[in-house]
Amino acid sequence: MPLLSLLLALNSASIPLADTRAPDAKRPDDGASNMARAANGAPYCGLGKAFHAGRRAELRKQLKKGWVLVRGLPDTRDYTAFRQDKVFWYLTGIETPNVALLMNCESGEEILFLPRPDKRNESWEGEKWDSRDAWVAELAGFTDVRENDTLVAVVKESVAREKRVWISMHPTVDISGAVDRAWPFDSAQAKDPLDGRTSREKVLKEQLEKLGAEPKDMAGELSELRRIKQPEEVDALRRSCRAGAIAMMEAIRSTQAGIYEGDLGALMSFVQQREGADGPGYQPITGSGPNSCVLHYSGQHRRLGAGEMMLIDFGPELDHYVTDITRSWPVDGKFTARQLEMYEAVRASQEAGIAVIKPGAKLRDVEKACAEVLAARGFKNFTKHGVSHFVGLEVHDVGDFGKPLEPGVTFVVEPGLYDEETGIGIRIEDVVVVTETGCDVLTRECPRDPGEVERLMAETGVLERMGAR
Repeated sequence: MPLLSLLLALNSASIPLADTRAPDAKRPDDGASNMARAANGAPYCGLGKAFHAGRRAELRKQLKKGWVLVRGLPDTRDYTAFRQDKVFWYLTGIETPNVALLMNCESGEEILFLPRPDKRNESWEGEKWDSRDAWVAELAGFTDVRENDTLVAVVKESVAREKRVWISMHPTVDISGAVDRAWPFDSAQAKDPLDGRTSREKVLKEQLEKLGAEPKDMAGELSELRRIKQPEEVDALRRSCRAGAIAMMEAIRSTQAGIYEGDLGALMSFVQQREGADGPGYQPITGSGPNSCVLHYSGQHRRLGAGEMMLIDFGPELDHYVTDITRSWPVDGKFTARQLEMYEAVRASQEAGIAVIKPGAKLRDVEKACAEVLAARGFKNFTKHGVSHFVGLEVHDVGDFGKPLEPGVTFVVEPGLYDEETGIGIRIEDVVVVTETGCDVLTRECPRDPGEVERLMAETGVLERMGAR
């Protein structure tokens, strides 16, 4: 279904969107997304200058000595919306392209490099931060702001005082990105005999060495910093999860035989932004029938058939924090005996995994608890993947799988079963945050109980009102 047609239909009085929001649910115009404020003409700085300044201070404390150099991304080479590099955003909250940060670990000196004012460009693309904006200090906390074309000269002067320069060799990750895809992509590109392009990070390291610097990799320290989420981050992730849960519920409600997989994807895209998200955190997986057994299925062109299962893996991004939620349900609105047997095994597996989450436990404990349930129910040979990965600024976020869990760690629990002979694929995935006594399931608003799923499907959804195309 073309998205424009969906938007027109959802805005017509005859096809109202089911109102699943709580009375106090936040919307883009009242602060659900800081990025939405910028679209309305109000400058903003990520999660607030105190949060980002705190992250910079903690990084300097860990690194102890030397300079830290972090570059934002250049402007896009096409007409897609610009999204900042995750590391630069984490440390500054600034969304503008062609920016850089240089700071000294010992003295705390911070220099922010911004572009020169370009009113012509702003008349085409909207206001962007520049070196002469008077509100940079107030919003972002930087008092030493210079034009970005002075960066090389300043770095050269700084290296004369202290040669050590910390940079992150973590691959550049922007919208829909994740480090587990970026690493092999960069490697394959560099090894391609007809390409050979090296990564942006490696080029930066080489150029710094030419300036006399001794570059050091701080990716490990940054990953550890990001592993434990601060309250502001948990709040952003919680709101992202809520937007995803509400979008998933509308997809379940609207499912019927005869529609296309992409119809549900288009619907969820609209609903998640209506609920305050900034956009998709990654390409949604909308697999029906045999496609429900394909883990990272990317097509959306198959018609849903009667008697089949529908599996959707979907996650909005809100203020750069990405959720990851998966649900599986019967196209007909009622589980068959075999579908229900597999579904209940997956649900019990997930509940067993969630039950062991607490400070001091490890992700392998979660994995073991989930696997034991599936094996006990005779489904050991129907699994394809592990059950956990970290979430945060990336859908597959950085973290240490071997470290004991601590309050503030956020990850998913996602057991799944896949019977390729019958075309039944079932996965249930939820985001959790570790608390002082256990964990909080941030995506719990979307039902998992099969009875509740069937009752939700019995409600009239947007696409049902529109009819098959």
